[in-house]
Amino acid sequence: MIKKLLFPTVMLAAAISLISMVSAQGKSTTLTGVLIDKACAGKAAKSANPQEAAANFGKDCALSEGCAKSGFGVFADGKFYQFDEKGAEQAKSALQKTKKSKGSTFKVTGSVAGDKMTVENIAEVE
Repeated sequence: MIKKLLFPTVMLAAAISLISMVSAQGKSTTLTGVLIDKACAGKAAKSANPQEAAANFGKDCALSEGCAKSGFGVFADGKFYQFDEKGAEQAKSALQKTKKSKGSTFKVTGSVAGDKMTVENIAEVE
C-alpha cells in the first residue's frame, strides 16, 4: 500500500515544486550585496567567506579592462548572480559613481532565474 502511494506523492511534490519555481521566476526581487565582475566573483566564491572576499575586491579592479570585459553581477547572500547586458552597464556606472574604493553595498532590483539576473535598477546603499 505504501509503495502504491509513494510514487504519486513524490510526483505531486515535484509538480508543486516546479510550479512554485516557475511562478517565482519573472517576479521582481531585490538583492542587497556587492557589485563585482564575473572573473573576480569566481575567485571570491572559492574563499571561506565569499561575501567578505567579494567586498574586498576594489572597484578599480572591477573597472579594469580585463575584469569589466568578463561582465558584472552582485554577490548577495553568499551567491553570485550574473547580470544581463543592461545590468552590466548599470553596474559599471554605479561603480564609477561610488566614492568607496572597496566594500560598497548596492540594492539591485530585477528578476532572477537561476544564477542570472535581469536588472531593473541598481542603487548604492548609503
